[in-house]
Order: sequence, then structure tokens, then C-alpha cells
Amino acid sequence: MSLVRLNIKGISYSQTQNGAYALILSEVDGERKLPIVIGAFEAQSIAIALEKEIKPPRPLTHDLFKNFADRFEIVVKQVIIHKLVDGVFYSSIICERDKIEEIIDARTSDAIALALRFKAPIFTYKNILDKAGIYLKTAEPQKELSKDEELVLEELISGEESAVQVTEDFSDLSIEELRDELAAAVKGEDYERAARIRDEISKRE
Repeated sequence: MSLVRLNIKGISYSQTQNGAYALILSEVDGERKLPIVIGAFEAQSIAIALEKEIKPPRPLTHDLFKNFADRFEIVVKQVIIHKLVDGVFYSSIICERDKIEEIIDARTSDAIALALRFKAPIFTYKNILDKAGIYLKTAEPQKELSKDEELVLEELISGEESAVQVTEDFSDLSIEELRDELAAAVKGEDYERAARIRDEISKRE
């Protein structure tokens, strides 16, 4: 089976499903997108790895794994999303130490969070992309999706009882105030709010 390389296009959080996120992967040499529903913690960890200006005061779980691997000279070579069963994606982390390769089973969200930290490529098999890939015009990473795109992702994320999620409005804050709020959010380890504040700063710049 042929492998297809994927890039991370962005993360969308659900307006109706509390704590639900969709990680959007895009095939490198094509237009199909692979949306994967992930949890809030994993979404925050991936967002922090994508956003270089947010520096947690203490290492997150995936940062700790990276530090541990570096200390013992373990390298993550690549991540492969190798199976899709009943809407659940299964992934493998391909590692190497002392020129010996090992394959470790992992949740897809954890595997991608680690791939980002190791700058390792992400792949899936063509048959998985044929089965679960969709054509969706996503925005660039860290940008908001359009209403139509949000509706498509809402349908993918839905399945639990709806819960209204209140989104904080930063429009009245100046850039300086936003930077202060960003620093406070990082210090308080509220990385979800920090990512949203950073998005607002990026829009104005």
C-alpha cells in the first residue's frame, strides 16, 4: 500500500460540542483533507507546538517525552496513521535508537503532537485517505475557518449532546493588553486561551 504524506493545516474547535476539536490534515500533493476529532489537551499541545511564541513555563507531557527521548538518544523518524476502524484512527510512531528501529502504537493525537516536536513527517495510507478524506478549502494554520467549513466540521465532531461554548471577545483590547493577557494565560497554563489570544494578535499584525 502506498503512503501519502500529510501536513497539518489547522485546528478547529467546536462551537457546540464542549471540549471537542478537529485536527485537519492535508495531503501534500493533493487537495483532500483528513479531519480527526481530538481532545482538548491534545489540541492545546499541538497548538503550542505550532505556535512558537507560546512557551509553557513547565514542560507538557509531550515536551517531557521529547526531553526524555533526547536524553536517551531516541529519535522519532516518522508517524504513520495506519488504520481506521469505526471512525477511530490508529497510528504508529517509528522510532530509532542505536540504528535499531522500533514501532510503537499510539493515539493519533499523541503521535502527531510528538511528530511536531521531533519535526518528523506524518503519513497515512492511500486507502485510508480514499475512505475518510474530504475536499475542504481550509484556511492557513492558526486562521479561522469559514462558516461553511465550520458546519462541515461540526457534523464530523457532533455525536454528543450539544453544550454551548462561550468564546471570549478580544476586540476591545489593544495589542499591548493582548500581550499582557497572553503572558498571563501562559503563566497560568491556560494554553487554550493563550492560543486564541495569539490568533487575535496575529490577525492585527
